[in-house]
Amino acid sequence: MKKIGASIYAVLCYLTGFAAILGWIAFTGNLIPAFSIDGPSEMALLPALAKNLALVVLFGLHHSITARQSFKSWLTQYIPAHLERSTFVLVSGLLLFFMMWEWEPMGGTIWNIASGTVGYYLMYSLFFSGWAILFISSFLINHFDLFGLRQAYLYVTDKPYTPLKFKVIAFYKYVRHPLYLGILLGIWAIPHMTVTHLAYALGLTGYLLVGIHYEEKTMIQEFGALYARYRDKTPKLIPFLKFRSNTRPATHSAMVETVSVEND
Repeated sequence: MKKIGASIYAVLCYLTGFAAILGWIAFTGNLIPAFSIDGPSEMALLPALAKNLALVVLFGLHHSITARQSFKSWLTQYIPAHLERSTFVLVSGLLLFFMMWEWEPMGGTIWNIASGTVGYYLMYSLFFSGWAILFISSFLINHFDLFGLRQAYLYVTDKPYTPLKFKVIAFYKYVRHPLYLGILLGIWAIPHMTVTHLAYALGLTGYLLVGIHYEEKTMIQEFGALYARYRDKTPKLIPFLKFRSNTRPATHSAMVETVSVEND
């Protein structure tokens, strides 16, 4: 029964998280009029801005706190280790739904590219490309481990959990954080940029940049010189944009070496 329960729980968590991401795409891109980031403003500008900022901070704090090993160690005293990632996905999905549901529209337009123009289609091409990069990148690092299904599967099949091997392949050859690059394209490449959407994009961009900073510190602590060489050779978010470093560049053999990584 424990294995059946773990399987059902992991699948439900996965479906919740995946549905939240699909809803996030629709919400961000105004793809469903009834479920859109833009709409008539019902609150004064400053209170709406404060509320929206609080929603982004709440979403970001959850990710920042639960990604720490100390928190995971504490949490697994109360839930099985093979369901820790699934629980993270569940709470993340619910918080994402909550942020979208409670988001307050704010009036005003920053830019508006007319429908049917080249710029309009270019913007939406970048928008959908960004989300495609997000999904493809998740499979490059193991989509099912990232969303907690692999951990539950290994438990059900009585196999020990084996950490994934990180390889510098595909998008990861050109940027260190293609997942974040995809999100940034998805939230910024919009033909109709409203004040509401600008606040949303700025808030999430700030959260992502802070997250990258702490994530890279953790990677350096865990993997030392190998990740430092990768960091010095590979741009953070913008392909082919590199800054000189005093650290010796990585060799090709070092770049393809595999190391164990966590996906939180």
